[in-house]
Amino acid sequence: MAAHQQSLPTRSTGSTLNGDDAVPDIDTTETSGLLQERLQAYKHACGYLENYITATEKVQHAHAKEYEKVLKRAIISIKALGASQVYLRTFAPILRQGPKMDMYRSQLTISKGIANSHLETEKTIKGSVLPVLERLHTEIKNKSKELSKGAVKGSKEVDKARNVTQKHIELLGQHTAGVSASGGKVDATNDPYILQRGINYRLHKQVLEENNNRHDLIEIQNSFAKFEAHIIQTFQQALQTFYQSVGGQHERQKAMYGDIVNTAQKIPPDFEFKGFVHRNSQLLVDPSAPKRDVSHISFPNQNHPSTQPLIAGTLERKSRLTGYSSRYYVVTPSKFLHEFKDDDDLRKDPTPELSLYLPDCTIGAVNGEKFNIKGKDASKGKIGSALAVSHELAFKAHSPADAEKWFNIIKEVAGGSATYTDSVSSPTSPVESRDVSGQQQPPQYQEKDVAPVQTQGLPQGHGAGSAGPMSAGGQAQQPYNTPVSGGDPQSAGTGFAPMSGVERKPGQY
Repeated sequence: MAAHQQSLPTRSTGSTLNGDDAVPDIDTTETSGLLQERLQAYKHACGYLENYITATEKVQHAHAKEYEKVLKRAIISIKALGASQVYLRTFAPILRQGPKMDMYRSQLTISKGIANSHLETEKTIKGSVLPVLERLHTEIKNKSKELSKGAVKGSKEVDKARNVTQKHIELLGQHTAGVSASGGKVDATNDPYILQRGINYRLHKQVLEENNNRHDLIEIQNSFAKFEAHIIQTFQQALQTFYQSVGGQHERQKAMYGDIVNTAQKIPPDFEFKGFVHRNSQLLVDPSAPKRDVSHISFPNQNHPSTQPLIAGTLERKSRLTGYSSRYYVVTPSKFLHEFKDDDDLRKDPTPELSLYLPDCTIGAVNGEKFNIKGKDASKGKIGSALAVSHELAFKAHSPADAEKWFNIIKEVAGGSATYTDSVSSPTSPVESRDVSGQQQPPQYQEKDVAPVQTQGLPQGHGAGSAGPMSAGGQAQQPYNTPVSGGDPQSAGTGFAPMSGVERKPGQY
């Protein structure tokens, strides 16, 4: 049974068919499609060349218009200069000279000539180059239509004949298999003999169509060689005409610009400048004049009293990290103590690193060559000054005499609104000095509503600003002088807050 099935007729498909197959597995439209694509490519190439030359023609037209604008601008500028004082002083002497006037005249003439040359090039391109390419474009389109009507149509007829033959070959295969399976009982119309003769008839028609189509394709292929040569020759002819037009225009333009250069080169290099210097010697800079010096320059309010420091020099200020370091300090009539790195005004902008408004500061007494000032830094502006915290700054002069000089000027500038202390070191509270038992005393707090300091009825020498209360042994205690803010009406008259060590008990004052 297996051997019987293997002997059944079958149809081979795929790419294994050779040229003797009844229905070759070859697409007849491939050749015509390939030729059609080639014509389409040439059509695009011709279109690209047309677009390029058309754009060049438009550019030539635009350049002609622009050079006409250049010509008009030059004429208008010369007329406008003739009515101005600048022209009378600068340009009139130049244009009166022969070589310079020739140069300007040649520029006007050549600008007009260049505009005309661009117009001529535009006309040549539009009349001699673009029509050739447009005709070629039309020929390529006609060739493409001819291919579509001839070879493409013939290829479709071949495909149609092959499909008919293929159907009858398949029908023959079905009925030959049926004859073998049913013992030879088939219809008269489906007799394999009749089907085979029908295939021969249809195969003959198919071969005729294939040969006719092959003949048409060969003729088209042979004509393509001549047609492509015609396309290339037309491209060459159009580009040659384009080159002669544009290249000639460039050569003429180059020669025109050469005339401008030759006219300009006839002018001596120093001819005009010497006359210019002679005519305007009173306005030009004298190279022999000395340079300016800042030390010889004056300006309004330069020596105003408010700009002169009351005292200036170097002091040393103590820092927690580096100890004493030298800085340049100035006390101004505006009642500020400014700190600078140095006294150089030329290397960089002299911005103070620290500024103390002395009337708001606490001034400590002089201790040898040292003195203290407690206050807020005002160099950061209003917002920075409002957020600043008071710091006690320790200063050190070169000698006790210098320290006394600085202190006296600072004290004079601060006036009565500042608070002064008798010692540089921090004062000790009398309450803390009574702690003889070694026990820790409760904290002392000052209430907002402070009672006025009693200054009447005290013994001589115990007024406001004098020594504090007496200790148990009859010795006067060192006062604890705390600066009083300007807004406290209770203590504004004394300049000091109430001292600790009062007779009240802790928590009752």
